[in-house]
Amino acid sequence: MATEASDVLVLGGGPAGAIAALRAADLGARTTLVTSNDFGGMSANDGPVPVRTLAHAARLMRDVGQLQDYGIQTSEPKLDYSVLLVRVAEVVKQVRRHSTLRGQLDQAGATIHEAAGRCRFIDERNVESPSGQQFEADKIIVCTGGQTRTLAIPGFEHVATHSDAWALKSVPRTMLVLGGGATGLQLASIFAAFGTRVTLFEAGSRLLPGEDEDVAAAVAEGFRNRGIVIHEGFGSVERFERDGAVTRMYFSDADGQHMSEAELAVCAVGWRVDAEALALSAAGIETDARGYISVDEQGRTSATNIYAAGDVTGVAMLVPQAIQQGYIAASAALGIAGPATARQLVPAGSFTDPEYARVGPTEEKARQSADAISVSVSFDSVTRPIIDGRTFGFCKVIADRSSRQILGCSVVGDRAVDIVQIAAVAIAAEMRIDQLAHFPLSFPTYAGALWQAAAKLTYRLNSAE
Repeated sequence: MATEASDVLVLGGGPAGAIAALRAADLGARTTLVTSNDFGGMSANDGPVPVRTLAHAARLMRDVGQLQDYGIQTSEPKLDYSVLLVRVAEVVKQVRRHSTLRGQLDQAGATIHEAAGRCRFIDERNVESPSGQQFEADKIIVCTGGQTRTLAIPGFEHVATHSDAWALKSVPRTMLVLGGGATGLQLASIFAAFGTRVTLFEAGSRLLPGEDEDVAAAVAEGFRNRGIVIHEGFGSVERFERDGAVTRMYFSDADGQHMSEAELAVCAVGWRVDAEALALSAAGIETDARGYISVDEQGRTSATNIYAAGDVTGVAMLVPQAIQQGYIAASAALGIAGPATARQLVPAGSFTDPEYARVGPTEEKARQSADAISVSVSFDSVTRPIIDGRTFGFCKVIADRSSRQILGCSVVGDRAVDIVQIAAVAIAAEMRIDQLAHFPLSFPTYAGALWQAAAKLTYRLNSAE
């Protein structure tokens, strides 16, 4: 089989890979994009698009519960999961069909090989697909995403991944979720709304270890209010066993050995790069202590002609940042310096119930490098959440005491992700907290929580002068 040669070879058709290929092609390079599965990557096929569709269904189930508070009479809602899966498939199909990136890549003259399987490096300039097709390029950009981490625990073969959970054909009556990070919380939140009795395990002392304690505590409270059982700092897992229709997890702590069982056990303890499957060592690509591909601010790896972007780098691991990294890596590969990735200004959040989101450093980290001051505003004092009957949660803003520059914002509650986007723009524009407090946001909106927090913090700073 003949080797296909190009100037730039992009491995992976997710957001990072698609943008990297488009940027390279727009710059005039002969560009080849090779995807292991369908175009769109995990984002379109196994990530935000299908998951957000399931989350929307979960929110609709929740919203029905308050209709009677507004004088609307209705019967108890029942979920037909098979119909929901059809809707999810339709959404994924529409997103693919209307993806402007695919059309732009075709117009730019990029060559696309879909569903080629996982390619392996032969050396720093050549890769090979499972079918034996070889690709050669002067520059290679790795955008192959990540895989769910597995655990070296007896019986782990009885545990499902998050992908297995999203692909279920029916809703399990009981579910055990191992991992209190973003993916684990999404699983727990969505299936709890669908009627599953969920037990959530986090080995650390609390959920969301990367967030402030008040954020993690509020999310845990919201989950418990919805009937989700949470075990934090539960000790260590000893083994899994499958007995008929249930999976049992045996774990131990200072009080002895315990057991929890459910129809489905799901592991959601993070991501990794499959360095062996990609044969990264054959190309001289080094990984960091966490197992991700080491890159500089321009996406360069330890191999002089190879770049990486997206989840394989372990940086942010979010769609907007993957797009930004793909653009920068392709630019750098063709000799054009791009802006350094704003690693600290990454708005991130999750469409759980309750939602949570943050931009900028946590309060703890902010205090380590600045004379930081913060205030929080409870949603039960904000007009729009009161109107909507969604008063659980808070908005916290952090600013530098002397310069009054906004440093960060954390939100728990409805529309948290949307509120944080506004804060991110304000921080990027280098607005002071008093300027945000005087900015006329629309009323009544959930963004009013951000405005009230800014006004409260400005008043506190003025009073201290």
